[in-house]
Amino acid sequence: MVPPGALGRLDELGEWLSAAQASVKVRAIGQPKVVLFAGDHGVASLDVSGRRAGTAHELVRAVLDGASPVAVLARSMDVPVRVVDAGLDCDPELLPAEVVRHRIRRGSGRIDVENALTSEEAAAALRLGVAIADEEADSGTDLVVLGDLSVGGTTPAATLIAALCGTDASVVTGRGGAGIDDLAWMRKCAAIRDALRRARPVLGDQSALLTAVGGADLAAMTGFLLQASVRRMPVILDGVVGAACALVAQRAAFGRRTGGWRAR
Repeated sequence: MVPPGALGRLDELGEWLSAAQASVKVRAIGQPKVVLFAGDHGVASLDVSGRRAGTAHELVRAVLDGASPVAVLARSMDVPVRVVDAGLDCDPELLPAEVVRHRIRRGSGRIDVENALTSEEAAAALRLGVAIADEEADSGTDLVVLGDLSVGGTTPAATLIAALCGTDASVVTGRGGAGIDDLAWMRKCAAIRDALRRARPVLGDQSALLTAVGGADLAAMTGFLLQASVRRMPVILDGVVGAACALVAQRAAFGRRTGGWRAR
C-alpha cells in the first residue's frame, strides 16, 4: 500500500478530484473541455491594457482559427474548446453564430466611473453561466478548464480581488496578459482605485458587486462556477479573471447557505 503523501502533488490532485466529484473512488476523466467566456471592458479605453479597446474578438478569432496557445494545447490533447460571447464589442457577423448567440450586451461599462452592467444584465449573465454549465454537464463533460478572452478584463478582476480580500490597488495590479509599461500600470492602478470606491459599498451583495465592477463575461463565469459546483463538475481555473470569479462565487455560495444570495 502506498503511504499517504508518497505520490506528492498527485495525492493533492486526487483528493481535489475526489472532493469535486463527491466520490471516494475517483472517476477517470473522459470528456474534458475548455470553456472560454469572451467580453470587452469599457475601462480598456483608458489604455490600461496592452491591446486596443474593443478588440477581444481578435482573441476569439485566434482561438477559432487554432492559432492561439490555448487552441494549440487543447488540440494537442484532443480537448474541444467552446467559446461563449457574453459581452464582445463587435458586430456579431464577425464571428460564428454559435459563439455570439448568448451575448448579454455589447461591451461593459467603464467601472471607474459607471456600472459595468445594469442589474438586469448582471442577472441575465449569471443565468447564462448557469445554463452553460448545465449544458456541459448534461452533455457528459466531466472536467472544465475555465478561462476568458477579454481586453481590459484583468482590471475588473483585480478590483474584485482587492475588494473581497481587503487590500488596495497597487497590491493587486499586474501587467495584464498582454503586458503594459509603467505609465499604463499607473493608469490601471488609478482605475482600480476608483472602481474600489464603487465596489466597497456593495460587498455584501455579489450580484450588485458584479453589476458595479464586473462585466458580462465575469458574471457569466461566476454563474458557471456556482452551477458547476452544484452539478459536481470539476473546474480548473485558467488565469486571474477566473480566480476573481471564483472568489465571488465562494462568497455567493456562502450567501446561499445563509439565505443571502440571489440573482435578481
